[in-house]
Amino acid sequence: MARVNPEFTDELKKYGAFDPNACYNCGNCTAVCTLSDEENSFPRKMVRYSVLGLDSEIKTSLDPWLCYYCGECSKTCPREADPGELMMSLRRWLIAKYDWTGLSGLLYKSLAASITAFVVLAGLVVWFGAYEHFHLETIMHYGHLFEMFAISIVFTFILLPNIIHMWWLSVYKTGKKAPISAYFKAIGELIVHMFTQKRALGCDDNQFRWFEHFILVLGYLSLLFTTVFLDWFSTQSMFIIVLGYIESAVIFVVTFDFVRRRIQKDQEISKHSQPSDWFFVIWLFLMGLTAFLVRLFIDTNLLDANVWMYIVQLTVLVQWAMIIVPFGKWTHFLYRSFAMYFHRIIELSE
Repeated sequence: MARVNPEFTDELKKYGAFDPNACYNCGNCTAVCTLSDEENSFPRKMVRYSVLGLDSEIKTSLDPWLCYYCGECSKTCPREADPGELMMSLRRWLIAKYDWTGLSGLLYKSLAASITAFVVLAGLVVWFGAYEHFHLETIMHYGHLFEMFAISIVFTFILLPNIIHMWWLSVYKTGKKAPISAYFKAIGELIVHMFTQKRALGCDDNQFRWFEHFILVLGYLSLLFTTVFLDWFSTQSMFIIVLGYIESAVIFVVTFDFVRRRIQKDQEISKHSQPSDWFFVIWLFLMGLTAFLVRLFIDTNLLDANVWMYIVQLTVLVQWAMIIVPFGKWTHFLYRSFAMYFHRIIELSE
């Protein structure tokens, strides 16, 4: 028997939800949602679970991850209960529940904690630069080592255990006994969704947003590969240099459009931005911009006299890798892809 948590609604509001109690169960959101079918009243089921405080049911569900926030349910809700924003809040709440460190929940709920974390990391980078007497070659050497190892360490010790916890909650704990072969058969689902997020194409009027996300994912992963494995900041290869410029420019342009939309609030998904949403797009924007400028300073022989430019870029990189990737909105990219994978495994087990 599911246990009701009467304080769940109050807790969920800390993750950005509007008042789900405004819902009077008319079913309009389900009628307009393309994910609804005969077996799943989507997103109505999650709304009812939230109102009733059935947090244990939500914790073991993958439904919030199947939503790509097209906003149709919120736009057509006669009570302005905003089920689209509720689903977004549930995803933040789930991330906090997956995270064994507890830091995701803290940073989602506390703007002060997030700002403190950013400031502390910035201070550590500046301290490191001062410790090395702002010797550019040394700082860039250690910066490159950080790029090479930080993400893999974060994935191994934080994200991978969280993904295993997600599997334990949504597959193992629900009693879905899928054969080992199902895990291999479903692996294509993980790869496809991780690189294309193709399910977003099923949302009405969502094609351009999907295309922007697709280009952004390719640009981000390509720039990561170019800077880490092709050593963009040290290479003399014109092909690699130009490639890096293009990749960083793509990130800069796409994230600039994301920031513009959140400022103008011209789409449903942009109307209720939380601090984590702003941190994600702004730091991704800064990642592209500062990387572009550092390489430009190198090519114009300005970096030796302007070490501060690399310090700024390294600060952005460290904050991105240590805060936003393991604990911020970046994790949506990872958890959503694995949610599609686990969802397919469950289908194969039935």
